[in-house]
Amino acid sequence: MNRQDCADAVDREMAARLLPGPVVRALGRWWEANAAAYADGTPGAHTVRYTPSRWAQITPWPKVLAPTSAGSDAAVSRTEMASAVADALQRDAFREALVATYVWGKGKRGTRGGSGPSTLHKILAFDGLDTALAAAVTALREHGAPQAYAALQGQVPGLGPAFFTKFMYFTGIAVPSACGPRPLILDRVLARRLRQMAAAVGRKSGHDADGSVAAWVWSDNNWTAHRYQVYISFMHAAAEQMAAGGNWPSGAAPDLLECALFSTSWEASG
Repeated sequence: MNRQDCADAVDREMAARLLPGPVVRALGRWWEANAAAYADGTPGAHTVRYTPSRWAQITPWPKVLAPTSAGSDAAVSRTEMASAVADALQRDAFREALVATYVWGKGKRGTRGGSGPSTLHKILAFDGLDTALAAAVTALREHGAPQAYAALQGQVPGLGPAFFTKFMYFTGIAVPSACGPRPLILDRVLARRLRQMAAAVGRKSGHDADGSVAAWVWSDNNWTAHRYQVYISFMHAAAEQMAAGGNWPSGAAPDLLECALFSTSWEASG
């Protein structure tokens, strides 16, 4: 088999096996520690801290975020972010929605030396930004999450999937999709979690003995629209698996699993 055939075989094995025991147990421990915070079965209470003053050069600045003149750190939850993005999209304020989700995604990481604000400033300077964001929203509404992903991939210099999937995720809460599940966040941390599981499945099944296929398809960035579709399908099935196991809230949304996987680690040898 060529490399793509091996990748497809590993994908099928992962879809059949879903989350392995060590991951299920790690997620169960996460839920025991966080059940009170996420009692409604959603990650809406998940809060990110950021430093407003480091984003002083950025406009438009969303009202959901603390003023850039603030001298201290601030925090914003997923619930607050979803409401702000919905409001921005009602006004076709695509840039405002992007700024909100970008700052939320960066949090207090990546702003040392101004790298986060500097990159966002360059993204906002791109003439085709509004057109690209509007096209992604339309694709999500009319076709689904993978099509929205494809509509944004490579369209805006500096805006990669680790951040535009955050825009898509919050957009998906506000904009019902014509078909398929809502978008989920996919970033480097989550890709590495999937890579770890895929490498284990590849070794056990014989389709990827050395883990090179897992490293290829679950790289640190620039995933294909097909890979994003595989990710969403896996996460939805895995969320059902967790709910059926008893140590997870019944009917919990897949984005709770995304939030948990981002925060959870397990022994690779398990």
